[in-house]
Parts: sequence; structure tokens; C-alpha cells
Amino acid sequence: MTNPLWNQYPYSSKRSVVHAQHGMVATSHPLAAQAGLDILKKGGNAVDAAVATAACLTVVEPTSNGIGGDAFALVWFKDQLHGLNASGVAPASLSIEAIKAKGQTSMSRFGFTPVLVPGIPSAWAELNAKFGRLSLVDCLKPAIDYAKNGYPVAPHVAKHWKNVFQIYQKYLIGDEFKEWFKVFAPLGRAPFEGEIWKSPDHAKTLQMIGETQAKSFYHGDLAQQIDAYSQHYNGYIRKSDLEAYHPLWVDPIGVTYKGYNVWEIPPNGQGLLALQALNILEHDHWDTKESVETYHRQIEAMKLAFSDGFAYLSDPISMPYSAQELLSKAYAAKRRLLINEKAAMPNPGTPDSGGTVYLATADGEGNMVSYIQSNYMGFGSGLVVPNTGIALQNRGLNFSLDPHHPNALAPFKRSFHTIIPGFLTKNQQAIGPFGLMGGYMQPQGHLQVVMNLIDFNLNPQAAIDAPRWQWMEGLKVMVEPSVSEAIIEGLRQKGHIIQVESELSHFGRGQIIWRDLQTNVLTGGTEPRCDGSIAAW
Repeated sequence: MTNPLWNQYPYSSKRSVVHAQHGMVATSHPLAAQAGLDILKKGGNAVDAAVATAACLTVVEPTSNGIGGDAFALVWFKDQLHGLNASGVAPASLSIEAIKAKGQTSMSRFGFTPVLVPGIPSAWAELNAKFGRLSLVDCLKPAIDYAKNGYPVAPHVAKHWKNVFQIYQKYLIGDEFKEWFKVFAPLGRAPFEGEIWKSPDHAKTLQMIGETQAKSFYHGDLAQQIDAYSQHYNGYIRKSDLEAYHPLWVDPIGVTYKGYNVWEIPPNGQGLLALQALNILEHDHWDTKESVETYHRQIEAMKLAFSDGFAYLSDPISMPYSAQELLSKAYAAKRRLLINEKAAMPNPGTPDSGGTVYLATADGEGNMVSYIQSNYMGFGSGLVVPNTGIALQNRGLNFSLDPHHPNALAPFKRSFHTIIPGFLTKNQQAIGPFGLMGGYMQPQGHLQVVMNLIDFNLNPQAAIDAPRWQWMEGLKVMVEPSVSEAIIEGLRQKGHIIQVESELSHFGRGQIIWRDLQTNVLTGGTEPRCDGSIAAW
């Protein structure tokens, strides 16, 4: 039976939790969720459904991701948790010296400078080859059909598309950006809500990726087109960079938290920060979620984790401390002592040495996937490879140009990465995937969602609906309008600088699938702050 305490908590939108037995897909767009469910009904497993949903999202929600982005996944398959890091690496010719030789003092947001080798196509191919039951081209077929024939643009997608178009009109002024406007603003504007948008080039590219198991993207015609485009505009990425790239199968990192195990992808992703904050708060006990003390201690723990993250987090090859050192219970105890009654400006500690889409899938066999992919900051670099529909990411923006910083730019290096999938287990059994997209909100959202589920016994939908906060910098914290005036005033008295933010997209977009360990019934929650949807069977 489901948790009997779930129903006594009032945080709810107009949505109810969704229950199912044979399969479930939760993501930020109804067409993509339905595409994943269709794959399940055709005999695919949770991994096939995840790939189908992810590919579909590059078409129906291009404002947040695309073929030229990066991905991470946590896969529960046959009672074992696997991690996939498909984040991009810096091209061979991209270095601090090369950037500074052009007169730049920081990484740029647009153009070829921040473009790293895209990892998304490799993620689809790897997941399909290792765990999939259907062919890759079969999994990509729903996305191909939507790209070729078109679909009506969803409300929140239309809103973000318009916002990005206004920014791009101002900043994308070179010839290299013309393809973006041709593909994503063919009428000289962003598509309206409900208007049909299509991208035949995107469809052809997806077909090629499916038929070649992504080899065309890294070794064939698509790689050549990316190379030619980059060379024409003096970019850094080359076909040789694509040929040398491969995603990494990694061991997930986790912490125990009040009877559960919480899992994340290891660095270069920032999932470690959510785990650090949970470690710090593990021995706290709460009377209620909606209290000044709950918010205060959550915020302070997250600030401590971020201070470490900004100082140390990068590609593991250059981190001064390992994930295990940063996640030790002894280190968490030391950091916990730094939280007092007033808001603080934390500094990094010293351990003892020793614009994203998210989706969750589950099938009737017990397999589950927590998957996230992104171009970063909306459409990414503003570059679209001509005649392909491939929007290139701009993840290099996160690199530091300080050669002494652990996250310093270097060829073949993975940068600090914001996108993170999460997963819960208990007694070595899968509870399920969870995630919350949105830049630096993501580990903060993971912390809040996990605590909503475990500490406050919220059902998955209520855990998603509940009021959120986001630490920004220093003492500044944004909160949603649904946070009570009493809590806002109480936090201000503790020294927090509180900003009430009405634009709810700043607080991330989450999805949860929870499996009851006794009945195997699946319960899902999806994001009311976007076009979130659950397709269930």
C-alpha cells in the first residue's frame, strides 16, 4: 500500500499523483511523455522509453535542449544502479592561452568559444546498446515524426522561446548565427503557443543518428558538417575532437539519509553538493516543512556545500579533494557546526585527506531511469549547424580562465556541470528516480525534494508542488510567492536578504517516480511550473 501519511499534507496544485503498474514516464512536456509511453507499450523497456522521451524533447522543447547538448543518466537495471556521464570535453585547440590571445578575459556565452564536444547522441547510443530492447532508430521515431511533420508549441515553451528570441535578436549579430533564426524563428519571431513548428533538418539528423548508432555524428557526415561550420567561422571544435570523444560509465556516488540512500552522478556534475547538504542536515529533526528554522538550516547547509563546490568541483582529474572526502560523515559534522542562528557568508572547508530537461521512466519489470540533458542557458551557444537542426551547447561557459583553479579550461577536459539526475534506494531496492532542472537551482531542488519526501512525508506530487527557495549569492535568497509572510520576515530577521520572485521558472522543474516496495505500484509527480506531464500504463 502507499504511504498512509501522504494525504495529510496540503501542498498541492490542481494535479493529483498518478499511480500505475506497468510503466510510467514523467517529464516536462506531454508529447514527449506520451512518446516514451508508446515505446513501453511497443515492448520497449524503461531505457528505450528514456531514449525516446529524450530525443522527443529535443524537438518539442528546443528552448531547453537539443541534439548538440550534454546528458547524464542513472539507470536501475536488473537490481543494479549504473551511471553514465555524457558531458562534453573541450576541443584540442581550446585553451586559456588561445582564449586570451583573442583578447578575451572570460568565457563568452555565445559563438564557438564555449562549444564543447556534444554528448547527447552518444548517451542515446550507449544506453540503447547496453540496456535497450528496441533498435535506436525505433526509439527515435516519435521525435523524427514530430520534427518532420510538426507539432503545436506548448504554453511554457512558447513563453521561453519568445524570451530567448528577444535576447538573441540583440546579441546574435554575426553571420554564424543566421541558421538559428532560420530554424527557430522562420517567420521572423518565436512561434506562438499552439502554432505548428517543424524542423525537417532535425528529422533527417535524428534518422542518421538512429540508423548509424550515432556514428554519423562522431565519425561520419554529421561530424564533417560540424567541422566545416566551425572551420568557416574560426571555431575550435573539429572532426578529430568528435572522433576522440566517448561517454563514461561511472560509479554513482551516494549518502545515507534517514534510512534511504540518495544517489547522484559523481563530478564533474554538481550532484555532490546536494549530497553534502543532506549529510550536514542528516541529524536534524523537523516539526514541519513550513517553518523559519527549516528554511534557515536548509539554506545554510546549501551555502556551505556551494562554497566547496565553487572552490573544488571540476573534472575529477583536477579536483584537490575526492568526492568521498567531501562526502565523509566526519567532514559533514565539522561543516554542520558552522550553522548558527544567523545567516552566514561561508568559506570552503578542508576535508580530511583520504535553459535543461529532465525525465524519469519506469517499466513493469522494475527497471528505472533518471535522465537529464541540456544545451545550457536555453538554446545554448546560438549556433545551429547548417542543414542539420543541431543546436550546439555552450557548456564551456562554466570553465575558469584562472590557470590555478581546479575548473581551469584545458583541452579534453570536462567542465563543472550543472545538470544532475538523482535516484533513491532503500535496503538495496529501487525507490525511484527524481530530478529538478534549472542551472544552480538543481542541487538546491534535489535537497528540497528529497527532504519533502523523506522528512515531511509528502507524496511525489506534493513534494514537487511545495514552495521552493533558491540561494543566489552571499546572503541573497529568492523565494516563491507561496512562501508565507511569516517565514519571509523570520528569515530576514536572521540576516537573509529575501527576494520574492514571481517568475516560477527560476525555481526549477521537477519529476519524481516512486515505487512502493511492497506492491511495486508506481506513483508519479510532475512539475506544475511548466508543461509537465505523466504518461502512465
